[in-house]
Amino acid sequence: MKIAKATPVDAPDWVQMRTALWPRGGAEAHAADIARLLADPGKTINLVARDVDGLALGFAEAALRHDYVNGCKTSPVAFLEGIFVLPAFRGRGVARALVEAVEDWARAQGCTEFASDASVENHASHEMHRALGFEESQRVVFFRKLVGTS
Repeated sequence: MKIAKATPVDAPDWVQMRTALWPRGGAEAHAADIARLLADPGKTINLVARDVDGLALGFAEAALRHDYVNGCKTSPVAFLEGIFVLPAFRGRGVARALVEAVEDWARAQGCTEFASDASVENHASHEMHRALGFEESQRVVFFRKLVGTS
């Protein structure tokens, strides 16, 4: 398996996997986001995992966050914005390899903390995070209220 920074060659596979992870955005929106990240990654790292035959197995996206990150005490914090492994390849170390590559990048950026999040009901993600060495720091429920104009 090879983990490498995403390049334009990776874009079609990355779009498909991103759409599988976040279907609400749609492939066109993900393609536009990826084009922006490839043109100017800024304070992000975007990785694609491929097998020896070049088949895309998964991806990870991470960013440096300088604002407050729940459960963290330092700044900046490396934040795992998204990680996805094709279902047929889960449990084979792909996510671990992606996360280790992000950790290497985080250390190079001077980070001492690495954070992530998952929705409360996403138990599979919770299990994956724990298996990769993350510790749950807190749970949050967000609320909103519409305010009409008078």
